[in-house]
Amino acid sequence: MKKRQRVLLAATAVASIAALTACGSGGGGNTNSGADADFTAAPTGTLNAWGFENADDVGQSRLDYAAEQLADVDIKIEATAFDAQKFTAATASGNVPDVVQMSSQYVGTYAAKGLILPLDECLAANDVTADHWYDSVIADVTYDDTIYAVPQFYQPPAIITNTRLLEAAGLTNDDIDTSDRERLLSAVSKLYKEQGGNPSTLGLDPQVPGTAGLWFLGNGGQIMDADGKPTLDNDANVDALTFLKELTDAQGGFAKVKSFIDTFDMFGAENQYVKDQVAAEINAQWYPNVLAATQADITINAVPFKDKDGNPFTVASGTAFVVPKGAKNPAAACAWAINLTSDEAWMAAGEARAKTIEEDPDPNRMNTGLFTGSPSADQAIREKFVVPTGNAGFDQVIATYYDVVGEGKSFGSSAAGQEIQTELQTAVTAALNGEKTPEEALADGQAAAQRAWEQTTGQ
Repeated sequence: MKKRQRVLLAATAVASIAALTACGSGGGGNTNSGADADFTAAPTGTLNAWGFENADDVGQSRLDYAAEQLADVDIKIEATAFDAQKFTAATASGNVPDVVQMSSQYVGTYAAKGLILPLDECLAANDVTADHWYDSVIADVTYDDTIYAVPQFYQPPAIITNTRLLEAAGLTNDDIDTSDRERLLSAVSKLYKEQGGNPSTLGLDPQVPGTAGLWFLGNGGQIMDADGKPTLDNDANVDALTFLKELTDAQGGFAKVKSFIDTFDMFGAENQYVKDQVAAEINAQWYPNVLAATQADITINAVPFKDKDGNPFTVASGTAFVVPKGAKNPAAACAWAINLTSDEAWMAAGEARAKTIEEDPDPNRMNTGLFTGSPSADQAIREKFVVPTGNAGFDQVIATYYDVVGEGKSFGSSAAGQEIQTELQTAVTAALNGEKTPEEALADGQAAAQRAWEQTTGQ
């Protein structure tokens, strides 16, 4: 493998996270710090990992590639979802795995607590530099100016539009513009329909509270500052949340919108685009793969989410590999993570996915690309495997996601990253339900997140 191309990649919500039983890991009393973990050592011995729950063709091909490169390493994986309590207990006892897969948003939390090792030396030992990633992806796993994880996947959000509903209302994709609130609200009002006082078609499903951070950052806000201190009550956040309440109120109110969305057959033959239940919806890059199965029954395009200045905008997120403090085999952990996320591994994954599609009897299968977190891997996969689908709408959707992937911004990295995300969701839900004003909800969320940050940092 070419060392320069050993690329560390970002995340996605759909990538599985995992855990490993303590008995197979490093023994108690081994408390490697970043200073004494020798990442330059030859990778040998046994490697215990938490990761790859229900690995698909993309995951298995990368596992196979990494195993081929590490012939002297006995790789043992327990594929089960990441459990924060289990991980904390394992680190406290000293019985930790060598490598763990977790959300990139949690990396700062565990770095601040000293539970995972800094990986700058791991990267340097393998000739990996930060410019292998999109800036937003590497920022997600950087804490106190130090890289603490090897990220993988990055599937940006954009807005998928139902063009037959837009056309029927005399509208175009240009009317679904998140940077022009007046125009967007007008379009949503024209597209929204209800029956019996309940929504039957949403003009725009903003996917809140889950995408609240996207709306906040796109409006010039932030959920934490450069030091990781929470900033949920930022004025731009309050402004964005005020608009989100206006947007959901224009469609029957948040409670009714949420109840309606809960009825969607999101992964089925009667999904919300087939049944014309949405005219537009924010979706991550993986969702067109789901919609492909019903392409004969839908007409779609995509537009980028835009920031307040009208520029395409998206946010980074995903999963990453960390090496716990006390890992018995940090050198093998480093080498495994880097091999799993190298350009070569991603091209093997691209080959595997292309083969799966070719052999699938379902004529609706299409190649929408793999969004890895690395500009070089993304481009190589697109050039080799992403061919015209025969459906102009889907081709336009695929191209839109590729257009926006480089426009991402990091949420930031914080010692209270988990708590900030939790309080963000709680505050947004309270405001949209009308339980509190946006100002009150974000002030309360800020107070709770601030307490968590102070308890963790001692500041």
